[in-house]
Amino acid sequence: MIVSVAAIQLAITGDRAENVDRAVDAVQAAASRGAQIILLPELFESWYFCQDQDPKYFEWARPAEDNPLIERFASLADELGVVLPISFFERANRAHYNSVAIIDADGSVLGTYRKSHIPDGPGYQEKYYFNPGDTGFQVWPTRFGRIGVGICWDQWFPETARAMALMGAELLFYPTAIGSEPPDPSYDSSKHWQRVMQGHAGANLMPLIAANRIGTETFTRSSITFYGSSFIADQTGAMVSEAGRNAEDILVASFDLEAIERQRRGWGVFRDRRADLYDALTTLDGTYPRRW
Repeated sequence: MIVSVAAIQLAITGDRAENVDRAVDAVQAAASRGAQIILLPELFESWYFCQDQDPKYFEWARPAEDNPLIERFASLADELGVVLPISFFERANRAHYNSVAIIDADGSVLGTYRKSHIPDGPGYQEKYYFNPGDTGFQVWPTRFGRIGVGICWDQWFPETARAMALMGAELLFYPTAIGSEPPDPSYDSSKHWQRVMQGHAGANLMPLIAANRIGTETFTRSSITFYGSSFIADQTGAMVSEAGRNAEDILVASFDLEAIERQRRGWGVFRDRRADLYDALTTLDGTYPRRW
């Protein structure tokens, strides 16, 4: 099966309704170009509020059920016949999560993934807002293939991609919000960011799609310039399509999933795994065997 995927790169404004409308327009544009699985950036509904620690932003969180954002994109997915992983700020009773709802091409919500790795640093103070995800890594059987979805900081951990690959993913998706570092605005991690994920694609022989935002967003004690550079990599890690740093963009690429599966099986990286030797990966300090 040949599947077309898209990564949408957006500038986010302070108007939440406008952001959603513009995201809808971008999804429609991607679908008109033949995209069947379309990725929007992380938390595209609003500015990246995690720059500040302010309790007022908890008011933006909504439950996954009866969520107006998810309902709107579910209707859009059904109308266009496309798969949409939709990033949102989730409230679940007293808990809050950085989550993605997986919407299939008939508008059905297959489930929700909650971000597993939560960053905490200047400008990226997510531990103030989000509980660590409790869903575990998951793979979703959509109309256009089995997809794995991580969220931003998850993308720096090879275990995320490998776990989803072992669970049968055929494509990896990472909605993202990443840019400058407030303590040192001159530091630029964009190429490092890309290379890490290109490594995931190559190591798992699996195409990977990453969607970031652009523009400068300034809060009380922090300002971040998001560097875009959204991209699509093929199963060898090679860059198939890449957006610039300063402009909105829609990237589209197609992959033959059956051909890639044959290549993956023939390459032997999953055949030759030694899971019996990897216990150190289940510990924080690398001690082997595990200490209790």
